[in-house]
Amino acid sequence: MQYFTDIGLEVHVELSTTTKMFCGCRVVDPTQAQPNTAVCPVCLGMPGTLPVVNKQAVEYAIRAGLALHCTIAERSIFARKNYFYPDLPKGYQISQYEYPITFDGWIPITTAKGEKVIRIHRAHLEEDTGKLNHINDDGISFSLVDLNRAGIPLLEIVTEPDMHTVEEVRAYSQELRLLLRYLGITTGDMEKGAMRFEANVSMREDETAPLGTRVEIKNLNSIHSMERAIEYELKRQQRILEQGGKVSQETLGWNEAKGETFSQRSKEEAHDYRYFPEPDLPPLIVDQTWVDAVAQNMPELPVEKRARYQQELALSAEKADALIQDKATGLFFEQTVASAQDISASVIANWILGDVFSWMNESGQSIEELALSPAALVELIKLHQQHQVNKNSAKEILKEMLQSGRSAQEIITENGLQLISSEDELGKVVTRVLLEHPDEVASYHAGKETVFNWLFGQAMQACQGKGDPQLIRRLLKEALSR
Repeated sequence: MQYFTDIGLEVHVELSTTTKMFCGCRVVDPTQAQPNTAVCPVCLGMPGTLPVVNKQAVEYAIRAGLALHCTIAERSIFARKNYFYPDLPKGYQISQYEYPITFDGWIPITTAKGEKVIRIHRAHLEEDTGKLNHINDDGISFSLVDLNRAGIPLLEIVTEPDMHTVEEVRAYSQELRLLLRYLGITTGDMEKGAMRFEANVSMREDETAPLGTRVEIKNLNSIHSMERAIEYELKRQQRILEQGGKVSQETLGWNEAKGETFSQRSKEEAHDYRYFPEPDLPPLIVDQTWVDAVAQNMPELPVEKRARYQQELALSAEKADALIQDKATGLFFEQTVASAQDISASVIANWILGDVFSWMNESGQSIEELALSPAALVELIKLHQQHQVNKNSAKEILKEMLQSGRSAQEIITENGLQLISSEDELGKVVTRVLLEHPDEVASYHAGKETVFNWLFGQAMQACQGKGDPQLIRRLLKEALSR
């Protein structure tokens, strides 16, 4: 039996603020700082301390809310989410519950089946917890608590259960990460925990039946892990339902090594956390003037840039999508297009997505680190289009430019790579090749047309690959037709 799947995601986004959500402690790189060095009495939960809201975090939440087409609440309230865990120094987490800062939004995604809108239930502000470092030393296992992360601002973005396939989950996660990085509010670096996923998964008999029992898979640190966890969980739930059993509502963990989910605890409801308004923080008031100011400074979003590349620059959907995946790549592309009024955007895209990207993959460099400027790339493309160098030479010249930062013309002159485009000179080469290979010429005239390509190769080889291939082809055809 085929069951209908419902998937909703909760995405915890670490905001790229300088200081923490409710205190002045600096946000540090968890892979660089010594444990428990970026802490203070406030984020350690010492008695008598008072939290103060980080204005930058609020502005980032507004920016995200606008990009996600959410309603921005004029009045939102922080609450205490009470639970006990070693990485939670206060014994509660300051979050938002009944009155979040943004709600009722949507984001478009594209899959092989076409475009679709995923509804955003809410996006609210909260503080992060600390981190447990699990250690095994000579067979003795223990955990140490690092509270550097405790109190870092998070934006939790919660969808409706609008995704029904793993492909849709992947498309939503990638589009959301891209959007948030364009907004400049997070690094989106999942290896450092800047984005963490939790998936709510359920199954029902068909689309018209009530929603099935939901399980939550916690702390998925990559899109790939999330896909694997959801795929496993769907198979597990389907087996249970096919055998006449019932899925239990619970919280699951994901074992990456074993490739399976495991039960952590029964699923908590809101009342289990004993939410109540944070007594040390007044309601958060966001007036329309502030929202309007943020809206005026919004960058061009990925969906807008993707559409512009297709409509104004006549790029294919695939090329447009590839170019917008990194903000710096899009900027390099646009600067190159602006420097090349007589070169099509599609040709420029081919060079960047092909040879430049290949070099970046080999060298490990980002596009900002390249020794190649947009203007230098334009110069090379023009020299190729003007038949001053052939395509193979142009590729080698580009590699040298990327290594040394030297100009294309300088490399061409130094290495004698100038394309031979003299009709008289190439005509003599063609005549010599035909005289040296009479049997092949006879085969061509006898109807073996594939010999033409072999003769063309001989002519190219005779001029050491420096001949204009289009001109050689024309001269060869003319000579053979006499």
